Amino acid sequence: MGPNSIYLDNNSTTPIDPRVVEAMVRVQRDGLANPASQHHLGRRARRLLEEAREGIASLLGADVTSFRADQLIFTSGGTEANNLALFGLTAAAAARWNERQQLIVSVIEHPSVLESARRLEQQGVPVVRLGVSTQGVVDEAQLEAALQQQPTALVSVMLANHETGVVQPVERLAALCAAAGAPLHTDAVQAVGKIPVHFRQLGVSALTLTAHKFHGPLGIGALLLRSDVKLEPTLFGGFQQGGLRPGTEPVALAVGFHEALRLAVAELDERNVRMTRLAGELARSLREAFPDLIIAGQQSPRLPHTLNVAFPGVNRQALLMSLDLTGVACSTGSACASGSSEPSPVLQAMGLPADAIEGAIRLSLSAQTTAEEVAEASRRIIRCVNDLRNAGNPRKSANTPS
Repeated sequence: MGPNSIYLDNNSTTPIDPRVVEAMVRVQRDGLANPASQHHLGRRARRLLEEAREGIASLLGADVTSFRADQLIFTSGGTEANNLALFGLTAAAAARWNERQQLIVSVIEHPSVLESARRLEQQGVPVVRLGVSTQGVVDEAQLEAALQQQPTALVSVMLANHETGVVQPVERLAALCAAAGAPLHTDAVQAVGKIPVHFRQLGVSALTLTAHKFHGPLGIGALLLRSDVKLEPTLFGGFQQGGLRPGTEPVALAVGFHEALRLAVAELDERNVRMTRLAGELARSLREAFPDLIIAGQQSPRLPHTLNVAFPGVNRQALLMSLDLTGVACSTGSACASGSSEPSPVLQAMGLPADAIEGAIRLSLSAQTTAEEVAEASRRIIRCVNDLRNAGNPRKSANTPS
C-alpha cells in the first residue's frame, strides 16, 4: 500500500504479522522435506507439522490429550473447510442412516456455505434456511421447530457475521442441536483471533477457521472436528490426514498458522480493547457528521473491529470507488462476493430499508490499525459522502471537516 493508503478491509484479509513471517522463513530456510516421506528429513517435517496441528487445536480449546482426541484437518482456507464440512458431514449422515436428511443453514452465512447448500439442494438434500432478526441474530425458535420436523444431517450457523460482525448465540444453538441429535458446524473464520473461541465450550461438532483473518499466511485454513464426528472426504488420491483431505501438507504455512494464532490468543485482550475503542471512535465521528447514519446490528453483540455503516441516499459502489481514489480501502460485503453489484443478502435478511442497503459499506479494522489512520479515514469518508450527496441532493450533506 502507498504511504497515504488506509486499509479498512481486514475482514477480507489481514496483513501478515512480521513475527509470523520470521517463523515461516526459519522453516523454509531449513529446507524441509515432504512430511509424508519416511527418511529423517521427512520425519523432521512431520514433527513440525504435527506440533503446529496440535498447538492450533489446543489454542482453540479442543481435546488434544485423550485417546480419541479431536481432529484438526488442514485445508487451503475457509472456503474449502466450509465445503468439506457441508458436503462431508451430510454425506456421512446419509451413509450412516441410508437416507438423505435435511440440512439447516442461516440466510446470513458466507457464500461458501450458502452455495454449498444450494448445490446439495440441487442433489436432492432438503435445505431449511433460518431467518434473522432486524439486529442480525439467527432465529432460535425457527431452528428448534425445524429440528423437530425431520431428521437433520447438519446445521451450519456462523459464529460471527462477515458483514455486520454480529456474534451469533452458537452455544445455545448447539444445545438445541444436541437435544435433537443433530451436529452443528460453525464458520468461525471472522471470530477466531478477535473474541475468545473455545471449541469444547461452544458444544459444536465442527468449526472452520483460516489463518489470514488474524495476521497469518494466506493459503491455509482448517476444519476442527469433534472426536466422535464422522466425515466423508471430498478429495481423493492420498492418505494424508487420514484420507479426509489428501495432498501434501504445507509445513511452513502450518507453522505460520500456529504462530499467528498463538500471538492472537496471547494478545487477545489488548487487541480487543484497542479495536473496540477505535471502531467506537470511527462510528461516533461518522454519526456526528451524519445523524441519519445506520449501523447494522448495532444493538447486538458484535466483533470489536467490524462496522457496517449505511449512508441512506448514497450509492455504495460510487462511494467505494470514491474512497478508493482517496486511499481508503474498504468493501461492500464479503470479498468472495465483491464482484457482484447485487444488494447485500445479509442486510436484506435483516430488513434494512432499501436506501440504507444501497448506501452500506463495511469498515473492518485489525490489530495493526492505528488511531491516526482511523481519524484520517473518518475525514476522508465524510468528505466522500458529502461530495456524493452534494451531487444529488445538497440538503442531505453534512459539513465537510477541514
